[in-house]
Amino acid sequence: MAHFTLFPPGESGELGDDIRELFDDLARSLGSAPGAYPGQCRPLVDVFETDAAVELVVDTCGVPSQALRVLFRSGVVIVAGEKAPAPTVPQAAYHLVERDFGRFARAVRLTGAFDIPRARATLRMGELTVVLPKLIERRGRAHHVPVVTPDTPVA
Repeated sequence: MAHFTLFPPGESGELGDDIRELFDDLARSLGSAPGAYPGQCRPLVDVFETDAAVELVVDTCGVPSQALRVLFRSGVVIVAGEKAPAPTVPQAAYHLVERDFGRFARAVRLTGAFDIPRARATLRMGELTVVLPKLIERRGRAHHVPVVTPDTPVA
């Protein structure tokens, strides 16, 4: 069974460096200036496990795929992105504005063995689903070790 930890905002060290690099990459690819959207956005995340994989589902409504990045390093999955503010109507008087916008990064530390080359991230209907297939657990299984003599040919 895998275990997970959600990181609090303001994480430092290697994780912070990874997040800054993801934001720089987003700024380059989207053509936006760093900090172009000063708002705060904190999409909700669900983490669950099946027999075959650990999955993260991130609420990314209004965020296009080109504004999302997913990185896995040292047991940590980082989902970073940038949600542009909704266009405003100049002559309108807004009575309530609740929708978030801005840059975001959510980091989840996982324990377990994963087949990262087979991992995938899919954006559909405002949800980003990240699937990390598990590697088959081999610890605790019996393994036969052949006994050889020095003159036994090695195959």
